[in-house]
Amino acid sequence: MRVLSGIQPTGRFHWGNYFGAIRQYIDLQHGNEAYYFIADLHALTTVREPERLRQNVVDAALDLLALGLDPAKAVLFRQSDVPEVSELCWLLMTGTPMGLLERCHAYKDKKEKGLAADAGLFTYPVLMSADILAYDADIVPVGADQVQHIEVCRDLAGAFNHHFAETFVLPKAKTLDASAKVPGTDGEKMSKSYNNTIELFEEPKAMRKKIMRITTDARPMEEPKEPEGDHLYQLYSLFASDAQREEMAALYRRGGFGYGEIKKALADVAEAYFAEARAKRAELAADPARVEQILADGAEKARKKASATLKRAQRNCGLK
Repeated sequence: MRVLSGIQPTGRFHWGNYFGAIRQYIDLQHGNEAYYFIADLHALTTVREPERLRQNVVDAALDLLALGLDPAKAVLFRQSDVPEVSELCWLLMTGTPMGLLERCHAYKDKKEKGLAADAGLFTYPVLMSADILAYDADIVPVGADQVQHIEVCRDLAGAFNHHFAETFVLPKAKTLDASAKVPGTDGEKMSKSYNNTIELFEEPKAMRKKIMRITTDARPMEEPKEPEGDHLYQLYSLFASDAQREEMAALYRRGGFGYGEIKKALADVAEAYFAEARAKRAELAADPARVEQILADGAEKARKKASATLKRAQRNCGLK
């Protein structure tokens, strides 16, 4: 199966990004033909500082490679290095009903909140569709909130195929496993929007400081506590082995502990979990030419595939 997904470089990746998506992207590179891109064109709707965007792209590449994305098994590239996608986006745009885009939740939610929404946000699902269709993707791993955009992609591809000729593969969404909820430092969903994140490669001292500030309840130390539903325990469970998890659950139910003890244990397992990836990231960061070459090689492979798809679409709609 051909797998395709992109991730926006709008800031440093955090625990929620890893457990909610990146870990599963890496799993899917085994036994599939995988294309993963850093969505810098999409990021332009929110990132307005050129140097920050450039650095975010580099950081995203370093993080993904350090975490286990293997350029020998998956194609990694910058979205903007494949201009064929932007041209394909226009072909799709000419047949996209306004009403379809007006019903998309990202645009609709922003409008309902009275926030300014630009044309980039409005047409975001069309560019996303071009990203997917350019590579004849069979499977697109996405969060539950992005499934609607895959349905839009299928609608646009189906309409193009109907009006002209069989051109595009109709992709299927693979909803990412959300069973491992990743709460933020305030107990809500971890998100940059809520300013409650812990970055994947945050300096250990800064990480521990954030962990020690995680919100907890005021129950006395001696009181037994049910671990399920406790956000500190949920975070610990993401990193811990089965044996560690069972031992921690027993401690919760027994009582007689302070949350500071749990926070220290969380910091220890999290630091150990990412230790190997942290070392690999430092090695990659010391060789920027190597990372740039990986992105360039990925772009070359991606352009070859996207170019064939674009030519097929141009020929079928009468441009060639």
